[in-house]
Amino acid sequence: MKKFITITLTAIFFIGLHASAQIQEGNVMVGGNFANLNLGLNRPKVFSLDITPKAAWFVADNVALGGYVNLGIQTAQGSSTTTTYGVGALGRYYTGKDVEVLRHGRLFGEATLGIGGTNVSDGGGNTNGIDFSFGPGFAYFITPSIGLETLLKYNGLGGFGDQGYQSKLNLSFGFQIYLPGKSTARKVKGDLK
Repeated sequence: MKKFITITLTAIFFIGLHASAQIQEGNVMVGGNFANLNLGLNRPKVFSLDITPKAAWFVADNVALGGYVNLGIQTAQGSSTTTTYGVGALGRYYTGKDVEVLRHGRLFGEATLGIGGTNVSDGGGNTNGIDFSFGPGFAYFITPSIGLETLLKYNGLGGFGDQGYQSKLNLSFGFQIYLPGKSTARKVKGDLK
């Protein structure tokens, strides 16, 4: 019975938190973003998808540093296939206050820097080298530990290949899970005693 009460109180504690608790020092963010999702049903039956898994640790309140991996494909029946990849570091900064319009929402800025590439199967349009991006985003916390987000970013890729530099503006949607760090878990455990 004591264990049940402890679990219930812990759940109530986490449900009662505001968005600021997820983005405090010591917590961890794990999730990903999806962009360029397209499934053509008519000819030429285009399929495209970009997925970007991410993980970051909050080194200070509102500031997260971590890494990302980017994997993408675009193909069409009877046409060339374009693959994209990237791996590197990311940084995020969240605004200091809840957004007034949506109480559980936060604006943030994200920047990445790493190694990446775009390769076309039939040649032409290939670039491999330094991959970078930056832009604003909005996270809406549907629960104290889960955030849905949208992110508008400028993506640049400079290096070697048929094209020396490629860039695009990308709108993506994401799903992030915010996990308490050890210090937060110890504080909750201490509050329950």
